Amino acid sequence: MKKIIALTIAIMFALPVVSQPHAQIKTFKEPPFEFYKVSRGDSFWYIAQRYGLDYKRLMELNPDVVPTNMHVGEVIRLKPSASHSSSFEEQVVQLVNQERAKAGLKPLTHRADLKNVAHKKAQDMINSNYFSHTSPNYGSPFQMLKTFGISYQSAGENIAKGQKTPKEVMNAWMNSPGHRANILKPEYDSIGVGFYHSAWVQMFIKAR
Repeated sequence: MKKIIALTIAIMFALPVVSQPHAQIKTFKEPPFEFYKVSRGDSFWYIAQRYGLDYKRLMELNPDVVPTNMHVGEVIRLKPSASHSSSFEEQVVQLVNQERAKAGLKPLTHRADLKNVAHKKAQDMINSNYFSHTSPNYGSPFQMLKTFGISYQSAGENIAKGQKTPKEVMNAWMNSPGHRANILKPEYDSIGVGFYHSAWVQMFIKAR
């Protein structure tokens, strides 16, 4: 499932969802896919047994998941990713600044505090199983920024879900008028990018 939504402080843009077939289980010797959605009664030990994995290694791959509090719908990683999330996040920033350079715009600064908020939003979308600018835990992006102590004159957010690479998600965003407008908005000077288990978040601000 691939999705994208763009939000600015004044307007939200949405595009139709493009569906793709889900991977099918073919063997228990090697995980057939990278991620697994937790079902009722699952535990790290049970999932490891099902796919022939070391449950301790499985826990190491999912440091953000509390073993004693796994909930239905939570997504865990079955095998190491080809690229770390931080690498994907930096690649998205590079692609954003390449597009801004083509348009004669100044590059955006990838602020650590803004990146932290974007990453938490991406985690939240996966762990709380939703796809929306409004989080059931943090509220709107603007409320979330203020909660984490980030002040701004103007702000916007792009989100996506299901794209596998920075290039793929950027192509989707750049081919959508709302997302493209956020990426190429001249007023913005800073960006934070978050990636977690196929969820992507871009947060843009013009600092005070």
